[in-house]
Amino acid sequence: MDGVEPARPVLYRVRPVASAAQILLDCDWDHPAWSGAPPIPIDRFHARSSDHRPVAAARLLYDDQALYLAFRVQDRFVRCVHGEYQGRVYTDSCVEMMVWPKWQAGYFNFEVNCGGSLLLHYNELETAPDSPAPKITKTTPLPAALGRQVRIVATMPRLVEPEIVEPMAWQIRMRIPLAVLESQVGPLGTLPGQRWRANFYKCADETSHPHWASWAEVGPELDFHKPHQFGTILFE
Repeated sequence: MDGVEPARPVLYRVRPVASAAQILLDCDWDHPAWSGAPPIPIDRFHARSSDHRPVAAARLLYDDQALYLAFRVQDRFVRCVHGEYQGRVYTDSCVEMMVWPKWQAGYFNFEVNCGGSLLLHYNELETAPDSPAPKITKTTPLPAALGRQVRIVATMPRLVEPEIVEPMAWQIRMRIPLAVLESQVGPLGTLPGQRWRANFYKCADETSHPHWASWAEVGPELDFHKPHQFGTILFE
C-alpha cells in the first residue's frame, strides 16, 4: 500500500507474469509458468485446529490486467458440498485470499472450495486513521456478474461427498481481473512499487477434521477478518 509501512514483517514480493496469462490457468503448480512465483506457506495453524495439518501454499503473479493466484494442498478428509456462488464454501475444504489494495478503502475476501465454487465479498472499514484495528462497517456480497469474471480452475469435482479420507493433493488456479477490485475501490493505477495488505488461508470448518491455517498470524481469536494483521505484498 503506497505510503504505508507494513504492520507486520510478513512480506511477499509479487512478480509480473513471464508467459501468456492463459497458460497459467492451464498449468499445474509445478509448471515453469508458475516458477516466477515463490510459494507462500500457509502453515500457521490456529490452536482450535484438529490434529490434521494439511500442507498448503499459494502462489501469486500479476500483469496489467489481473492477478493470478494458485493454491496447492496436500490434504486428507476432503469434503465439498457447496457448489453455488456465494455459498458457505469456507465450511468445505477451502482456500482463501483476503486482499486490501488501498489504505483508504476496504478489503476483499476470495474464498474457494476444492470444487472451485467462489464466495466473494467486499468489506468496508471504519476510516479513523489512528485506529490500530479497523472494524468492518459493511460487508457487500459482490454480484454474480462480477463473480463470473473471476476464472477458476479446480482439480477436484464440483462436489465431493462423502468425504475422502485418504491422502491426496488438490489445486486451485484463479485469474482475478483488476477491474473486479476497481469496481469497489476505484482505479488502482500501475502496480509496480505498490504495497498492499493480504493474507492467505486454508480451512475446513465442517469436515471430520476441522482446521484453520494462515500465512500471517491471526492471533488467539479464531477470526480471519483482521486486516490490521495481514501481511504485506509488494509488486515488483
